[in-house]
Amino acid sequence: MADEDAVIDVLLIEDDRDTLEMYRTKLELDGYRVHVALDGVEGVDRAKELLPDIVFLDVRLPRKDGFEVLQELRRHGPTAETPVIILSNFGEKDLVDRGLKLGALEFLIKAQTSPGALSEGINEWLKE
Repeated sequence: MADEDAVIDVLLIEDDRDTLEMYRTKLELDGYRVHVALDGVEGVDRAKELLPDIVFLDVRLPRKDGFEVLQELRRHGPTAETPVIILSNFGEKDLVDRGLKLGALEFLIKAQTSPGALSEGINEWLKE
């Protein structure tokens, strides 16, 4: 649950609108302020503009894939240390390894990650 004293800003970068709404609804119900981006270019722009507390990032995105987004965020001073959690349908070892090597805090598989688990993990991820 979000701390009452400080609203935590979450950026969801996800092109599947149903998935986006499912996660957004749960996070908002739990008190997080949720911002969204539907493609990689918009995701980078929103992250640089908003400086969210945490980013959930899909890998397969239009215009710029999640790995490119992650690289760009890591190169941009204000977002270089922002926790980024990759949330993907694909869990092949090479993709997971690549995401973690590029600086993702975690690599989660959507089919194994409920909106509740995502919400519950935020405070833990922000402590790391």
